[in-house]
Amino acid sequence: MSRLRVFDDNDPNAVLLSRSHHPEIAEELARIGVEFQCWQPAHPVQPGDAPEAIMAAYQADIDRLVLARGFRSVDVVSIAADNPNKDALRAKFLDEHAHKEDEVRFFVAGSGQFNLHVGGKVYEVLCEAGDLISVPDGATHWFDMGPAPSFVAIRFFTEPDGWVGYFTGSDIAQKFPRYE
Repeated sequence: MSRLRVFDDNDPNAVLLSRSHHPEIAEELARIGVEFQCWQPAHPVQPGDAPEAIMAAYQADIDRLVLARGFRSVDVVSIAADNPNKDALRAKFLDEHAHKEDEVRFFVAGSGQFNLHVGGKVYEVLCEAGDLISVPDGATHWFDMGPAPSFVAIRFFTEPDGWVGYFTGSDIAQKFPRYE
């Protein structure tokens, strides 16, 4: 089940707000400029499926979003618990960073956790299959796929290097709960 929890950025032990219904999550995140939608994952996929097959299964959704937002590049990230590089892949985006364009992900299988650091608060967003999240460019955040990752997400970019993270050097991500 998708979930939003909000913390004061100085107190990772006290949850200020918790939501688990999609409309409430979307409403709270919209206040900080984050788009959150619930789409129906129409085709069963799993980590390890060929990226081309995943793209083909969701082509209508991809085309609709590309047309609406002007994306020029789309790819698939798929990571399973048996991936020999899972620890390195998890560590890659566990520190606070931002991007030079919106970070848009449509989860079609599994789950992952975005943590957004905005306005003195940390917004922990657990994304599940069917969730589409769009983190605005420049928004500081980190992403955790957990110690036994299992997810497939379609990623949308305007520029080919849109996925590049610019790290803040802050240690805030180490202070907050990990996705376990």
